[in-house]
Amino acid sequence: MNHTGIFSQNDVHIKVHSMIKLEDIAFRKLDFSGLKTLLSWAQQEGWNPGPYDAEAYWYTDSDGFYGFYLDDTLIAGGAIVSYNGEFGFMGLFIVKPEYRTNGLGRKLWYLRRNLLIDRLHDKASIGMDGVVEMQHFYQKGGFEIAYTEERYEKLGIALETNNNISTIATTDFDQIASYDKQCFGFSRINFLKSWINLPENKTFTYKIENQIKGFAIVRKVANGYKIGPLFADNHGIAEELYKACLNSVIDNPCYIDVPVINKNAIEMIKKYEAKYVFECARMYYGKPPQIDTTKIYGVTSFELG
Repeated sequence: MNHTGIFSQNDVHIKVHSMIKLEDIAFRKLDFSGLKTLLSWAQQEGWNPGPYDAEAYWYTDSDGFYGFYLDDTLIAGGAIVSYNGEFGFMGLFIVKPEYRTNGLGRKLWYLRRNLLIDRLHDKASIGMDGVVEMQHFYQKGGFEIAYTEERYEKLGIALETNNNISTIATTDFDQIASYDKQCFGFSRINFLKSWINLPENKTFTYKIENQIKGFAIVRKVANGYKIGPLFADNHGIAEELYKACLNSVIDNPCYIDVPVINKNAIEMIKKYEAKYVFECARMYYGKPPQIDTTKIYGVTSFELG
């Protein structure tokens, strides 16, 4: 993942691309087209977003995407999504390559952070997933590392599906939302409604006596498919959901982002010989949310949490 250059907080002199002046750059909210542009850059960077992600992001918080414009052309941007003012998430931070290493990225990041703070309730926390080379910069901006997340890849394979597994039904939504809150820390109803129903999705619940004990969503991405989230009460249920996910995308690359803090999740991935791709760290500005990390086997999204 390629990001902008890092500048110290004490550096007040911002160099600008030789063809532009700082006063020609406008900090503005993105419209839906701007968000889609940002996701197209993410694909070029190899971040492997999904073809329908923009719809889910926009439905979650249409006021949550800002960037720099030069002559009405987007040159840098990112997400600053608010979940009901209770919690924020920063992600999808990209500067076009020709405008990197000149300080614009640093300036944009701080503008986004400060605006998101203003959008949230007093003392609300902010989350983000930071790549290794940027973590020091984010720490200077007030974020602290909570745990490491590793992405793994495995080709989908034919596996037997447990009888307790079924597709997520409309009547499951209240239980899904409640379970999700245990693992995310905050309610995100709008996000879930859209995320579950994206085209080409495969969804799974694990139920015992009609009670959801875990669920997983597999969505189409630019290269293959990605599991996110995969939440489960225990290792055995998580493994059955993971098997169902792999079985649903036979012969296609299938990715999952695993929190290293959950040792059972790492054991599961190693059992199925998934290949390590790269890692990030979940970081928080302010108090980390109250979540049950023992239930998190696959992170939902590096872009929106």
